[in-house]
Amino acid sequence: PPYFLLIGIPGLEKEQFWIAFPFCIMYAIAVLGNMTLLLIIKAEPSLHEPVYLFLAMLAFTDLVLSTSTLPKMLGIFWLGSEEIGFLSCLAQLFFIHTFSSVESGVLMAMALDRYIAICHPLRHSSILSVPTVVALGSLVLVRGVLLVSPFCFLLHRTPFCQHNIISHSYCEHMAVVKLACGDTRVNVIYGLFVAFTVIGSDMILISVSYTMILRVVMRLSSTEARLKAFSTCASHISVILAFYVPALFSFLTHRFGQSIPPHIHIMVANLYLLVPPMLNPIVYGVRTKNLWDRVV
Repeated sequence: PPYFLLIGIPGLEKEQFWIAFPFCIMYAIAVLGNMTLLLIIKAEPSLHEPVYLFLAMLAFTDLVLSTSTLPKMLGIFWLGSEEIGFLSCLAQLFFIHTFSSVESGVLMAMALDRYIAICHPLRHSSILSVPTVVALGSLVLVRGVLLVSPFCFLLHRTPFCQHNIISHSYCEHMAVVKLACGDTRVNVIYGLFVAFTVIGSDMILISVSYTMILRVVMRLSSTEARLKAFSTCASHISVILAFYVPALFSFLTHRFGQSIPPHIHIMVANLYLLVPPMLNPIVYGVRTKNLWDRVV
């Protein structure tokens, strides 16, 4: 088809105009906060350490994720600009899914950084040197591009019916697949493979890292030392929950949640790309003393 129509939030078409205002505020906070983090980390040589380099990667990823969706979403809600070209839809889909994969990979790398910092503090700088951090970031990006690119090629070759209305606020893979006329088993199976490969492997590594951290922390004799160790991980754990909980809800709802009202599903899917980018700079900026000192 030459274009698709994005209807926004099914069932809440009349309320979308007002829903756009908090969405716009959240997007403004996300852009301002993540840009501030990037500029501070770039300008301050003392922050060129693994934990802050990973944070810079997370901030850049959040900027791409939110900017890939929000401007078009606000156009739908405020201006009724529902039309999106077929290739533009594929491009949006590519950026959303690629950088969702990148964000998951960066969170996994940050969990690895916390594990090494707490369990092997004397070897932290030698294991996670700056070149190693850059290599990890590059691998996570390449993984996302290689795994998501087939989505676009498969959809480009898929026949579509006359029905071109997407019941979503942005071009999400399964939302587009549902409009296809032909056999979409390959699309569905490959989508499941990518989801389990990315989210499954990253969540396993994150869980293993924090299990090892918990074992080490519980052996500490000093209560103050335990609290300090837990405090260094609290920011990361809250960011992980803010990213994975709505991501898993949206993923499972597309495939198994037919009883869940569409407006709830789409609202959560929208917040999944808005809340983490907004929260990450706030959580890390407030809880990380070195960054907070640069801001104030």
